[in-house]
Amino acid sequence: MRKIIVLMFLTLDGVLQAPGGPEDTSGGFTYGGWTAPYFAEMDEAAGEFLAKTMKPADLLLGRKTFDTFAAFWPTHAEMWPGINEVTKYVLSRTMDENKTAWPNVVFLKTVDDIKKLKKSEGAAIQVHGSSVLAQTLLEHDLVDELWLKTFPVTLGTGKRLFGEGTLPAAFTVTDSLVTPNGVIFANYERAGEVKTGTVGA
Repeated sequence: MRKIIVLMFLTLDGVLQAPGGPEDTSGGFTYGGWTAPYFAEMDEAAGEFLAKTMKPADLLLGRKTFDTFAAFWPTHAEMWPGINEVTKYVLSRTMDENKTAWPNVVFLKTVDDIKKLKKSEGAAIQVHGSSVLAQTLLEHDLVDELWLKTFPVTLGTGKRLFGEGTLPAAFTVTDSLVTPNGVIFANYERAGEVKTGTVGA
């Protein structure tokens, strides 16, 4: 059984759209690159924490994120060692391996294909970006871990990680760091069902 880990940059109000630049303006989004000012001021400890997420790992991507990655990473692999060699699984009903020159790409058609992949043997699979895919995974209870970087800013508009289809689930913090400029890095691991009770009872 393979773990699926969702990695996201988020605002305080849960927006994940276009954190690194202005490329994604869908929905009239005008705040692309909202993480950039914070990265300019991060310390060594933050860099070391982030480096853990950039170690080679197979990826699971949505179609739009795949298009962005395929246009950039093949010629910038020195920034993400191993990115060209790992397997990139892409959820798309319209594409196949003959439509991309990026090596080691496998296209999946359905959620059932993802379930089969998850049941296979191998290391953990990372999901970067891919807001629609991430919501689909949460809706089908296929997320084992969330590695979230929450920035001290609200935008009020944009694509969000958690949609109405998100299933109730409990998580445990496994690693965390607060940067000097207020960015919260926190890794969460699935921890069973939601428990309820009465405070003070």
